[in-house]
Amino acid sequence: MALFYDCNDALVREGALSSAAHCVSSGQLVVLPTDTVYGIGADAFDHEAVADLLAAKGRGRDMPVPVLVGSWSTVEGLARAVSTRTWNLIEAFWPGGLTLVIEQAPSLSWDLGDARGTVAVRMPLHPVALELLEVTGPMAVSSANKSGSPPARTAAEAQRQLGDDVAVYLDGGPAHSGVASTIVDVTAEVPRVLRHGAVDLDALREVVPDLISTAA
Repeated sequence: MALFYDCNDALVREGALSSAAHCVSSGQLVVLPTDTVYGIGADAFDHEAVADLLAAKGRGRDMPVPVLVGSWSTVEGLARAVSTRTWNLIEAFWPGGLTLVIEQAPSLSWDLGDARGTVAVRMPLHPVALELLEVTGPMAVSSANKSGSPPARTAAEAQRQLGDDVAVYLDGGPAHSGVASTIVDVTAEVPRVLRHGAVDLDALREVVPDLISTAA
């Protein structure tokens, strides 16, 4: 049976994070709060756990799982290279609602789906998520919902959809925006918006003026 923790209670939070980190290290799934929507997460380097995450969502390998990180510097170990434009976007919008699609370092031994040499990375603006990531390192995290259903804005909503497929639910209160992150592909010379979301186009263009949008 899944464990459900109220992380708004300071007496509960430390034990909750320890329990969640243990579950991640043992290949189980956890639900965690972020600043956008709730996420379902696993150890990014555990192939079976990532496959379980996709199965819990009812999602195929054609939609690779993004990765959450707990610091700016972590991206250097995940990327083939980090351009000046990419750093400018990181400095302007991390932690926050911007996901960056980068070329992954060839040495990484993970399987997030059919990502074709890229990985979508974000640093969330939520203390519970950041404290967990500080312990676990990079986590594969997708929105905490069944594929085709609305993203969960609370831990309870996530639990109603995902049930006992998840070992631990971390309740950090309602997600502030309830809007998924904006996704920008920085693998080409000119960055492209792939999905509109929490960070608007005008704000992005203040940092990268020639940024283009291919999102619907």
